[in-house]
Amino acid sequence: MFIDTIPNRKSPPAVLLRESYREGGRVKKRTLANLSKLPQALIDGIARLLEGGKVSGKRESEPDLKIVRSLGHGHVWAVRATMRKLGLDRTLQGRSQVERRVRDLVEAMLIQRIIAPGSKLALHRALTPETATSSLALSVGLVDVAEREVYAALDWLVAEQARIEAALAKKHLVDGTLVLYDVSSSYMEGRCCALARHGYSRDHRPDRPQIVYGLLCAPDGTPVAVEVFEGNTADPQTIRDQIDKLKRRFALSHVALVGDRGMITTARIADELAPAGLDWISCLRAPQIAALAADTGPLQMSLFDERDLAEISSPDFPGERLIACRNPALGAGQEARGAAGGDGARAGAHCRGRAPEASQA
Repeated sequence: MFIDTIPNRKSPPAVLLRESYREGGRVKKRTLANLSKLPQALIDGIARLLEGGKVSGKRESEPDLKIVRSLGHGHVWAVRATMRKLGLDRTLQGRSQVERRVRDLVEAMLIQRIIAPGSKLALHRALTPETATSSLALSVGLVDVAEREVYAALDWLVAEQARIEAALAKKHLVDGTLVLYDVSSSYMEGRCCALARHGYSRDHRPDRPQIVYGLLCAPDGTPVAVEVFEGNTADPQTIRDQIDKLKRRFALSHVALVGDRGMITTARIADELAPAGLDWISCLRAPQIAALAADTGPLQMSLFDERDLAEISSPDFPGERLIACRNPALGAGQEARGAAGGDGARAGAHCRGRAPEASQA
């Protein structure tokens, strides 16, 4: 079928709906309907249908499709709802109208860090309507964000750090609990950081200066406080600041600090933790474990006949609880490498500590 337009002298042309067919080897056509009385837009729509197209009901001059930009929203909503559930928005709560905008910027930083980690300049692009790829700016309620505002929000966050950490500590830490602590480092580009120093690089970039940062966490791993140190600071040297933070700022009198053997050393226990009245949980070093597992030592394989954990005592560690864990898989790996202690007794987590009775140590 097709539409045929027939001129009609001075009158309007006749618009006919026709179909073609063959008869006796000749092609003929017959009229199915007279469309002359229909509006031109409807006639055009019928013509497009006959050509296999779709009718949008718009004028000929208008496009059938209008491209509208779509911004991802589900992941933004999920992170923001979780922050609300955790009460983080109340923890960041500002007092003035200006602080509320800065707080919204900090909230946007946290959300962006989870959904698409990047630089602060990348965050600014994510908040700019022309370059946004998500509904972050609309969800948080930010309009016309300048680059300087993003960096100024970091300054506000540093000024509010003590207040925010105190609120987190009040919510997640109590006397008699465990406090998890560890340090890490990040190498840096540039020369303007006052804390940047060359030191032991966990990133395997000794050619770059770095910073060291320590993180205090609640027993369930919830971050509570963070502190940045010069890049050449040894792990044990950061303990004193954490003790001051727990005792003075968070007003905790009795907790157990949990850290690795390279941080909570014998010297730190004697000089800092014990005088402060804090307990600790850490690990013994390899020579100390070997001495305990000697033929006459208190760590014997018969302790692990039925269980993979054992609590022992030794006069070398008065007043401390020693927990030994036998790990056969790790022991087999040490045997393959020719390491001492292939029976697996020395291949586990051998912890030393003096923890509050109320804790889970």
